[in-house]
Amino acid sequence: MSVTQQPSGAVEAPAPGRLGFVVFITAAAALGGFLFGYDSSVINGAVSGIQAKFGVGSGVTGLIVSSALLGSAIGAAMAGRFADRYGRIKVMKAGALLFAVSAVGSMLPFSAWDLALWRVLGGAAIGIASVIAPTYIAEVAPTKYRGRLASFQQAAIVLGIAISQLVNWLLAQAAGDDTRGQLLGLEAWQWMLGICVLPAVVYFVLASVIPESPRFLIQADRLTDARKVLTQVEGEGVDTDARIAEIRSLIDSDHRPRFRDLLGGRFGLLPIVWVGIGLSVFQQLVGINVIFYYSSILWQSVGIDQSNSLLISFIGSVINILGTVIAIVLVDRIGRKPLALIGSVGMAVSLGAAGWAFSAATGSGDNLTLPDLQGTVALIAANAFVLFFAMSWGVVVWVMLGEMFPNRIRAAALSVAASAQWIANWVITVSFPSMSRWNLSATYLIYAAFAALSALFVAKYLKETKGIRLEDMG
Repeated sequence: MSVTQQPSGAVEAPAPGRLGFVVFITAAAALGGFLFGYDSSVINGAVSGIQAKFGVGSGVTGLIVSSALLGSAIGAAMAGRFADRYGRIKVMKAGALLFAVSAVGSMLPFSAWDLALWRVLGGAAIGIASVIAPTYIAEVAPTKYRGRLASFQQAAIVLGIAISQLVNWLLAQAAGDDTRGQLLGLEAWQWMLGICVLPAVVYFVLASVIPESPRFLIQADRLTDARKVLTQVEGEGVDTDARIAEIRSLIDSDHRPRFRDLLGGRFGLLPIVWVGIGLSVFQQLVGINVIFYYSSILWQSVGIDQSNSLLISFIGSVINILGTVIAIVLVDRIGRKPLALIGSVGMAVSLGAAGWAFSAATGSGDNLTLPDLQGTVALIAANAFVLFFAMSWGVVVWVMLGEMFPNRIRAAALSVAASAQWIANWVITVSFPSMSRWNLSATYLIYAAFAALSALFVAKYLKETKGIRLEDMG
């Protein structure tokens, strides 16, 4: 792999007092991750209300839930190119506007099909957020803190997931434990989908006040602005002229990344691009989003009432946050690869236990029942799975995608990998309703097999990036 440049702003360590500013702009960028998590997960609580409102079955339900993921693949594919052409901040603002418009449209749909279209629009915003935040954070984060700062993206995602589950539960409670209950003239599930407009507005405002990436500013010949941002990030003592000259020389020896730059390996793409795609796809093939998109109706199917099922979903989201905090603490200490291996093994065992528990289920569809022992095992296994995912693959994949590619292909390669992730997410999400009706136990065992395969993938193909400067990736 070739040696390439470090994005501007990624210095060894910030000057005293500057780390707080870097944390602020990183957190602001990561708010896109909050919207990513909220918007992609909020549908969990709304599913039963949507089914009842529009009279749709499992097949159409799967399409509605997964429709956002198709938009996500499109948004992720386009985000890298737009970020290089128009800047990171403008793309963040565009994503915030798409989130807001999608929230309002999803809140007031005329039919199941236009709801799906609004969800596709929101999905495009999710795809943009999945690319632009890791790119921006990697370009402003000091090498010493890059893993932890890059972890803000996943922390924001899991916080968004948790808040969406809490909001869903509170709205259901306010509507009489019924997602179709009336609240101020609308049904509870409509409010669940519409409230996303509030954080979207906050995201737009914050994106308007944080600085543009210094590397983009230099590339666009906005040198005065670049000097200002470099001083803000690196401190008053930095020689901005020397830094600009260094970055300029690297940019001049580079060229704007294009898809054809990713070609050249034995199987079409460069090996490093395939590794990024593999990370993205395995992250989804373990079935994590089944928990976040369908957990409420899953627990309802085994006899837990609607309100309690939403509360259990929220508890799972809190565990998700706990696991993410563990990952943030460990990712720069023990490294990315060990965390991924630990997570793969833990997920495989947890999913295997869930598969065993559901093998004792009787009934079918929404009328499943589990014996007490197996029901307890299923609940513990599901939450253990979330914990192992959150403390490993949930964080490691986003950290790795933001730093593993050579700079000359980073934006294009990250877009391709993120698009592959959303396509895999769509496949898992749209297939789960039908697969669960076919054989829920076998479905979880399939996910367990993918978790086991992910361990082999990491052991063989993943290279550690802990402590390596971005200019030395390649």
